[in-house]
Amino acid sequence: MLSYTVYSEAGGVGKSSLTANLAVAHARADLDVLVVPLDPQDGDLSRLFGVDDDRANSDADNIVRHIVRSPKGSLADLVQTAEGVDIVPEHNMLSDLSSHLQREQRKAEDLGDSYNIYAQLQRVLRDADIAEEYDVLICDPPATESDHLYNAIYATRNLVIPVEPSAKGRASVEGLEQLATNFGDQLNIEIGVLAAVPNGFKHTNDQEELIDEIDLPTPEVIGDRTSMMEGCWKQQCSAFEYVREHRARIRDHEVETLAQFDQIARYLENQVGLEAPNPPEPGSLEDDEVIEA
Repeated sequence: MLSYTVYSEAGGVGKSSLTANLAVAHARADLDVLVVPLDPQDGDLSRLFGVDDDRANSDADNIVRHIVRSPKGSLADLVQTAEGVDIVPEHNMLSDLSSHLQREQRKAEDLGDSYNIYAQLQRVLRDADIAEEYDVLICDPPATESDHLYNAIYATRNLVIPVEPSAKGRASVEGLEQLATNFGDQLNIEIGVLAAVPNGFKHTNDQEELIDEIDLPTPEVIGDRTSMMEGCWKQQCSAFEYVREHRARIRDHEVETLAQFDQIARYLENQVGLEAPNPPEPGSLEDDEVIEA
């Protein structure tokens, strides 16, 4: 099974957009994909895929209830599907995840039991046999260090890191190599970095120099696709769906970006020896004609 958390120390680097498009790219190859987004703020992956209808429903079952052993049903009952990807939608209760976990820890300690706050999402996924049901697991936690992030990393053990190739992002680039080690030391587990993905590349000399400094695998460098990504959020869909269904004419540079998402997905699969049953031609949009713009 391929499992990874998409994480960046910096905000505004397209973390959730990258997660969504990699998930669809895996699914396009006929792999079974589950995404567990854990961001307590609005404007998250559940919103992007349009599966957040119950986010504010206090009576609804949700991932936090499962994490703190108070579910109203099975984990499978939570799953919604968009563009061939299964998603456990986010819920407003994620805002209180840390306080719920701390209460559970106190109760366990009062009874003389051990309790690892960071292992609770892993327990939920293990009990639901996710490794048997799915080929790919992706977590999308908030960018800030939190119990949400640590539970995601503990469950997946691998990172994919979007990078902003700019002067603003230089500090995070310099710390990339140490990032997994720091998390591993804190959680007492081994963590791998499968890839860094520079995002928003405008072909400037400074950006090229910064990308050269990344001491991690960078299978693709994504160009500046602000218009396409803003359109995805407006239409609540992946870039694949947006280009196919919502563009009056298909732009070749956008199709090239779709191909990059496909190629990154194949690269990540190869890192764990996962063979996609039916990988498409990178960037293919069925019978759509590509028109240069």
